[in-house]
Amino acid sequence: MRINSLLPDSHFASSVYLRPSLFQIASPLHSTSVPPSSRSPRLNWSEQIDTGSSVVNLLSISKDSTMANTIRLYLTCIRNTLEAAMCLQNFPCQEVERHNKPEVELNTSPELIMNPVLICRNEAEKCLIETSINSIRISMKVKQADELENILAKKFLRFLSMRAEAFQVLRRKPVQGYDISFLITNYHCEEMHKHKLIDFIVQFMEVSSVYLMYVHNDTYNLLLFKIIC
Repeated sequence: MRINSLLPDSHFASSVYLRPSLFQIASPLHSTSVPPSSRSPRLNWSEQIDTGSSVVNLLSISKDSTMANTIRLYLTCIRNTLEAAMCLQNFPCQEVERHNKPEVELNTSPELIMNPVLICRNEAEKCLIETSINSIRISMKVKQADELENILAKKFLRFLSMRAEAFQVLRRKPVQGYDISFLITNYHCEEMHKHKLIDFIVQFMEVSSVYLMYVHNDTYNLLLFKIIC
């Protein structure tokens, strides 16, 4: 089953707001509604602000606002899917006696494996959720538009994978075709709160995307400054 949460740009062309704060971007998204009183005035793509000495084009602000809206829908879809899929219970292995293995990893009993769910934000950014009776595996692919983003994402995710034990639910080696994977078993759900696990997964995806975006912009500006100077 494939769910595509990406909406066409025309959907956002008529509702572009001022740049949201970093706290609004990096905080967990529990609700997609924004009170009318807290919304910024609507701006057109061609509007400009005169700052006295220079003119600031709002095209970059519009792009950031559009990206914030698309990632909001993407993460909300992932959260709802995880809430429905994370219904795990203890189940002994049918292949080896007195063993309890994550069935989503063994993949030896098709009757215990649910249909995987693929959620896409765009062609380069997607999330695969695989569920079984006693475990769930979440695999994430981070957007890498150019070679610089590819290097930054590889270094950042490798740094996290080397510390997988500290995260407890982080898989040291990601699923093939994805950048990072999580494995949650019924033991994790017994020791931790279910809603806290979901909050961690969603916030991890959100913060990592925002972090890579800002690091990419800072690195690109630094390289451009060195070339010009």
